[in-house]
Order: sequence, then C-alpha cells, then structure tokens
Amino acid sequence: MGAEELNRLRWQCRRGLLELDLVLERFLEEYGEQLQGDRLNSFKTLLTLTDIELWDLVRARTECRDAGLAEVVQWMRSCQDCT
Repeated sequence: MGAEELNRLRWQCRRGLLELDLVLERFLEEYGEQLQGDRLNSFKTLLTLTDIELWDLVRARTECRDAGLAEVVQWMRSCQDCT
C-alpha cells in the first residue's frame, strides 16, 4: 500500500470515540504494511461500521460473524492495550 492510501486510511480512522481512535492509530502502526488485498478490503469494510458497532467488535462485546473480517478484528483487538 502506498503512502497516499495509508494517509487516506488514517483520515478514515478518525472517529468520534477517543478510545477507538487510539486503537485504530496503533492498529495502522502495527499492521498497516500488512493490509493488502482481502485484508485491506476487510479493514475498509470495518471502517464503514458505526463507532459503537466497531468498538463492540474490538472489545469482544459482539463476535465477528464474518470469517473474512475475523482476522482483521483479531489484529484490532491486539491493539487495545493502548486505551
């Protein structure tokens, strides 16, 4: 992924929920370079969720029922310790 696309994703990660902002920022730092193909599409799909829906997935309050998104959700969960 190029720098321009990564910057676009960073902009999309700016949310209304500070805790989610922190997780997404750390997620991009840790896994941004690995986001390609299906993983990138999964991440973009997750970014279309509302803050509450995405936060509930990250906090494991709800389970990810889509196997295609599950790997990226797990990565996001591993970035929670910054909150």
